[in-house]
Amino acid sequence: MTAIDPIASPHIRLWWEDLVVGDTRDLGSLRVSEEDIVTFARQFDPQPFHLDAEAARHSVFGALCASGWHTCALAMRLMVTHFLHETSSLGSPGLESLKWLKPVYPGDELRLRHTITDKRPMNKRPDVGLVRTVWELFNQHGDKVLHMEGWGMFRRRTPAAPPPSPPPSP
Repeated sequence: MTAIDPIASPHIRLWWEDLVVGDTRDLGSLRVSEEDIVTFARQFDPQPFHLDAEAARHSVFGALCASGWHTCALAMRLMVTHFLHETSSLGSPGLESLKWLKPVYPGDELRLRHTITDKRPMNKRPDVGLVRTVWELFNQHGDKVLHMEGWGMFRRRTPAAPPPSPPPSP
């Protein structure tokens, strides 16, 4: 397998080899509106406390709040805009941990912090490396509202040599 020509992929600035365990990045912020919360909820999570302010006042949340899945989608938006769009990202094989720690309310300003905690070559794909990360989403008060941990797949600039083939059976 040959190395990938970075000139042929000009949007890619960061390859698997460039991602360093221990690196922490601030991936920007965004404000959540009531309209955003209700629009998402209508389509994907139509529970009363995500749709109706009066019903939400009588819920455990005490006010209209974003769906946890909406909160994940907002974190993903920040991740793509401020990091993944310039990497050789190939998606993710999944999450190990997902926690919604506090509700997200209309007017909240959310900020994403991303930390690389581990990396390794992918066993079956010498052109791909895995990167384990922690995503932490905070509101304007510094309260952590989301904690996620999982692996991402990134194309390698220089693929590893494929494992040797087993010798033929006699």
